[in-house]
Amino acid sequence: MRKLRIVKDKTARLLMLGFAIFTIMFLIVIGLSLFFKALPIMREKNLWFLLTSSSWKPFKGDFGFLPFIVSTIYVSLIAIFIALPFSILTSIYLNSYASKRIRRFFEPVVDLLSGIPPVIYGVWGTLTIVPLISNKIAPRFVEFSTGYTVLAGGIVLAVMIIPLLISIMVEVFRSIPVVMTDASLSLGATKWQTVKKVILRKSFPGIIAATVLALSRAFGETMAVLMVCGNIPQIPKSFFDACYPLPALIANNYGEMLSMPSYESALMFAAFLLFVIVVLFNGASRFTLNQIEKRYQFS
Repeated sequence: MRKLRIVKDKTARLLMLGFAIFTIMFLIVIGLSLFFKALPIMREKNLWFLLTSSSWKPFKGDFGFLPFIVSTIYVSLIAIFIALPFSILTSIYLNSYASKRIRRFFEPVVDLLSGIPPVIYGVWGTLTIVPLISNKIAPRFVEFSTGYTVLAGGIVLAVMIIPLLISIMVEVFRSIPVVMTDASLSLGATKWQTVKKVILRKSFPGIIAATVLALSRAFGETMAVLMVCGNIPQIPKSFFDACYPLPALIANNYGEMLSMPSYESALMFAAFLLFVIVVLFNGASRFTLNQIEKRYQFS
């Protein structure tokens, strides 16, 4: 009987190890597949030219990806700067101030917002955010704007990632031991002082992790951003210029340009570039998060 339990334990351990290795291999296979598909354009053009050129003329063989890289970064950063403060304050309210009745109402609503298809957010952005920017906001800063701008993409993307951030942060805040908050309150601290000195301090690594996950989603979001950004291959000089993120480039052109090998390879290079950006960003963020966790573990 004892030998049977040992065999079952080893079998389960090896099975789980196999699944873990398969997950890692799956990531490597995706990266290699994109790399080999993008290899022809990297052999045809200098890699530095591909990354730093602003010239996008596919029918003349010019494939400069700098406008798409800059657009992706701009839209994602605007989204996180808008969404992060809103999500943190909402999560603090739901965790520390809201009654059980209010939490029972709001938490399913947040989950529902997470499940809305991106195209719905895109339609909403086209009908509301784009006219708002074109008619109300942009005229205060520039002479003319169509509304299909970096700012529109950032706002729509922010609305999309807010439910994800709130869901994760509420769980992070709830993971703080109750005895710590009770001890702070018993010493005479106000609820806000307890939130600031105990909850936010101890949950800081979790907030960083939630932000990383939200940014990863923002980098790869396609449909909603595609519908409100204008899709012009240029480096945006202000929030009121049109832009063209990498996911939108791939979604707009891949199905139509399979007959042009160099164009197809260029689009695969865009996909590989997006893959590398997300992997490097997550790796750097994971390293930073580990350092923060070590620091807060002993603080």
